[in-house]
Amino acid sequence: MGAFLDKPKMEKHNAQGQGNGLRYGLSSMQGWRVEMEDAHTAVIGLPSGLETWSFFAVYDGHAGSQVAKYCCEHLLDHITNNQDFKGSAGAPSVENVKNGIRTGFLEIDEHMRVMSEKKHGADRSGSTAVGVLISPQHTYFINCGDSRGLLCRNRKVYFFTQDHKPSNPLEKERIQNAGGSVMIQRVNGSLAVSRALGDFDYKCVHGKGPTEQLVSPEPEVHDIERSEEDDQFIILACDGIWDVMGNEELCDFVRSRLEVTDDLEKVCNEVVDTCLYKGSRDNMSVILICFPNAPKVSPEAVKKEEELDKYLESRVEEIIKKQGEGVPDLVHVMRTLASENIPSLPPGGELASKRNVIEAVYNRLNPYKNDDTVSNILAPLLSLPFHSKCISLLPIFAELFIAPILLHTPLIDCSKLCLYHSPSA
Repeated sequence: MGAFLDKPKMEKHNAQGQGNGLRYGLSSMQGWRVEMEDAHTAVIGLPSGLETWSFFAVYDGHAGSQVAKYCCEHLLDHITNNQDFKGSAGAPSVENVKNGIRTGFLEIDEHMRVMSEKKHGADRSGSTAVGVLISPQHTYFINCGDSRGLLCRNRKVYFFTQDHKPSNPLEKERIQNAGGSVMIQRVNGSLAVSRALGDFDYKCVHGKGPTEQLVSPEPEVHDIERSEEDDQFIILACDGIWDVMGNEELCDFVRSRLEVTDDLEKVCNEVVDTCLYKGSRDNMSVILICFPNAPKVSPEAVKKEEELDKYLESRVEEIIKKQGEGVPDLVHVMRTLASENIPSLPPGGELASKRNVIEAVYNRLNPYKNDDTVSNILAPLLSLPFHSKCISLLPIFAELFIAPILLHTPLIDCSKLCLYHSPSA
């Protein structure tokens, strides 16, 4: 399967913490990819007089994990220790912070280039970066690449970062001015992002500055004044999440989860699991940062969730009993449920977000099941055709996925269907 495993690695790395009026949780999963190339940073209380500031970031590596790992350990220092950030005495101004962030990105990129050249073997890896620097008065969104961050305010998506794709007019113009081209929505037909740290093979055009190269390390920085009454939460995630969930979908899903649990790690785990079952084929990382006014656990929502789980459990039992002789495979169970109008499914997550509940009941009722390839591979993908964007592709989906597996031929890549999966970096 090339860059993909035979079955996804679902073990997760988790962390959580709180301070400065914030709570955060994070989750990362390797998924179907052969290697885990994501990294992350979560720091509450910065040094050098910035104890009331916090920094969070997700790095989505490609062609290796070296750049992502280095950035997660050193990018914050490059940002806060340069003179543009420090400015004059006292707390840095908004412009100091924005200039310092930009300078920090350019400095760490050049530093990694020099280190790579000294090793006499250029590191070909690169990484996107999306983050937030949160001061008592402002939230600074930082983006370089196609990972994404969003702010939920008053139960709505108030702000989200823009992906840096080669097809974007301004990005395409810079690429062409540097002598490159955009083919199949990629830089020179190869790289799917137009801004990134690392990727030094795309940063060697003579006579052009670092921000004028085929791939630029320059971040976009947006400052948003904090609203104590309205700000609810921030989501930072790599494209393995956004490939299968839109901004509003993920905002709605996270909000619904916060109404049934205050465990932020659990919420993040539900996000990555749901995205896996929706068909994501990439590494997945998500950080959830909650402000004081984030949704709280609601007894009514908890009761509805319990009722939904009981309903699904009873339906799985009914489907299995209706089969008669033999136990239907999990694919059949998921397909049957997906064809029904089930009330109160989590918004944004829908049936895919309840896959763990369904599978637990199925396994309990079928203890002698055979963990075959069909169940392992197809069940997570069965939510795809019933999405509003691809309901008409059910016959094609069956031909492309079911037949190859039964014939023991390689599974066709999801990206061939052009449903959700945009080409990964």
